[in-house]
Amino acid sequence: MFRYFEKISFNEFKKDVCNDKKLYDDYCLPSRKSKYSCGYDFIAMKDMILQPGEIITIPTGYKAKFLDDEMLMIVVRSSMGFKYNIRMCNQVGIIDNDYYNNSDNEGHIYVSLQNEGDKEYVIREGTAYCQGIFLKYFTCGDKVEEIRNGDIGSTDKEME
Repeated sequence: MFRYFEKISFNEFKKDVCNDKKLYDDYCLPSRKSKYSCGYDFIAMKDMILQPGEIITIPTGYKAKFLDDEMLMIVVRSSMGFKYNIRMCNQVGIIDNDYYNNSDNEGHIYVSLQNEGDKEYVIREGTAYCQGIFLKYFTCGDKVEEIRNGDIGSTDKEME
């Protein structure tokens, strides 16, 4: 299999989420809901409430492996943005191939959501809150040999 989601290790889960082995064993990996869905739904492990103006950061418990010339794009479910004004703080999340199993967090994917609406928004356990879409990308033929040495924002650190 060339691309797939997997759970982070239980040790990483304990550090980033909680020390609940049953929750770890029971939470679901992303999946498509129909034959022609391009997005893999990220499923809430527990109920989450977003108050108006509030930002929450969600440790998904997922990491993703895919081909060298692919990326994983993460977007909020369109109905959440359209109907309730819930957005991802970075609008679109881009996961690079070398984020997988990085030395700092195993490639654990996080999602940060903001409620820009005027009503409380509840994400129920077992429901989808965003989706991941695998995409092929192209380069200009430049030769870059370095690979990631850390987690979120680590490619900026190399330039500082």
